[in-house]
Amino acid sequence: MTKIIAELCQNHNGDIKILEEMVHAASESGADYAKIQSLHSSELTHRKRFDEGLIEGGKIKTIKRDYKSEYERLKKLDLEESDHVKFINFCNKYNIKPLTTIFSLGKVDMVDKLFDEVKISSFDCASHRLIEEISKKDFDHIIVSTGATFNREIKKTCDILNLANKKFTLLHCVSIYPTPMESANIERINFLKKFNDKVGISDHSNPEINKNLIPAVAFYLGVDCIEKHFTILDKDKTKDGPVSANPNQLKEIVNLSKSNKEDIKKYIDENVDDYKILLGSENRDVTDIELLNRDYYQGRFASKDGKNDKYVFNWQEK
Repeated sequence: MTKIIAELCQNHNGDIKILEEMVHAASESGADYAKIQSLHSSELTHRKRFDEGLIEGGKIKTIKRDYKSEYERLKKLDLEESDHVKFINFCNKYNIKPLTTIFSLGKVDMVDKLFDEVKISSFDCASHRLIEEISKKDFDHIIVSTGATFNREIKKTCDILNLANKKFTLLHCVSIYPTPMESANIERINFLKKFNDKVGISDHSNPEINKNLIPAVAFYLGVDCIEKHFTILDKDKTKDGPVSANPNQLKEIVNLSKSNKEDIKKYIDENVDDYKILLGSENRDVTDIELLNRDYYQGRFASKDGKNDKYVFNWQEK
């Protein structure tokens, strides 16, 4: 049975009451997991080139995301360790599995203490020191997104996890927000199956525009896991709202996951003229937009060296 992850991200707006309501709604919608993100404003890195950004010849070379504004935004969304405990208690209360994404080396021990399973974001799929540290812990299952990551980097990540005898799932992901249908490239799952038998998709499409076509085609081809951003608020109330499913849309994903292939194909045909536009190919180049996002998000968070008060990035060797 395909597992459904409701990615709560920061759609809770830092409000624990909303977080509990989200966990409850995800469970009521039939999701298997509710997932948060173990990031913290105190670990946001200040890289000056992103304060101004860079445009050359009318083309964006560096994303503009100034540190002060981003820090102030994230500070309102911080979840402390005690909030992680509350989240896990909410999940137990509403009978849904808790999951989180680690964004820095400094959060590995805390997450290991609290969670049985963990996720690694696309922008850390190539952070092999972080992968190694996580592989040393007692996690029962590790989920790895592979967006904006080169084939050789995916292979090395799989080698590390296999060497540690870890159970893991690879998620195909397009690191464009929102992901247009013509960029979905769902055939990529067949490439990922060359590295690992458990594969899935992290879907960042806009469900208001594209329905649940990416999950539907993924179910039709055969996947073990679907991750979808989730919100109970109006879509304009959070940064990730436009790529998030509401409870009814999430319930539709769950229902599709339980449908037979004939009914899934019927849903696809009713919502798109030619579903092959979503398929793409097994081998895909990392797009310019993804490279821009990778440039910013890879290194967005880092731990501090206690001795020198310098950033320790997730890919840095000891």
